[in-house]
Amino acid sequence: MRNVGLVGAGRMGRAMVRHLIARGFAVSVTDVSAAACEAVAVLGAKVVGTPAELAAGSDAVFIAVGFDEEVSAVCRGADGMFANARPGTIVVVNSTISADLVRALGDEARARRLDLLDIPIARGAAAAEAGTLLALAGGDAAVLERVRPMLEAFCSDISHLGDIGHGQVAKAINNLLLWVDGVALTEAGRLAESTGIDLPGLRDALLMSSGRSWALENWDSVTFTWALKDMQLVLDMCDRTGLSFPMAGLVKEQVKQAREAKRRGEAKWTGG
Repeated sequence: MRNVGLVGAGRMGRAMVRHLIARGFAVSVTDVSAAACEAVAVLGAKVVGTPAELAAGSDAVFIAVGFDEEVSAVCRGADGMFANARPGTIVVVNSTISADLVRALGDEARARRLDLLDIPIARGAAAAEAGTLLALAGGDAAVLERVRPMLEAFCSDISHLGDIGHGQVAKAINNLLLWVDGVALTEAGRLAESTGIDLPGLRDALLMSSGRSWALENWDSVTFTWALKDMQLVLDMCDRTGLSFPMAGLVKEQVKQAREAKRRGEAKWTGG
């Protein structure tokens, strides 16, 4: 278990590569972006052309792309990983995708004698750079132990939450709570600013009180870039239950405004 493949060399993936290489793993990478490939090559990664080529030479492959469609394309088809990986290869889905999709991929992987783990990662780009990500793991515990040394290269915490799909459920709930807080902090910040109070000073006080939260502590990292996608996944989960979750629907709409408010420089909790 020394040969690691990675699909997706964006900001998160690039940090993962750097940490894996520092731990002595041989890392191969594929990405549709030539610039991303060049960046990881400088770090010492081997760049290959396709997921199929990556799968053929890896003991475990980590997928760190953005959307359901991309994960599906990487895994499926004649040029995908499932058709080309050796039996026993471990496929780790680090992307945030729908729980239904990752369950289906788990079944397809098992039919090809592959092991799939559902492990979305949390805490954002700053934690990726520091190697302090949180892994929200779903899948077989014994398989998780086999890739634990790789995960520990870039994750300071690993939580096993159950079967394949439960990692994605955990990430969706985490994101729902994050964006509830993010939207509230946007409104609270704009309200406070309207009074003329020093917002960074207020933040310091709130961090010592019941208003404290991860989002307030890390406000500069709360960019809302992926908030709408996150909330769309949450709403899809809500719809499948047949129950009513009005707050989730409201937050899904409000993150659009919060993203624009952050872009305009409103609610400057940190003064930056």
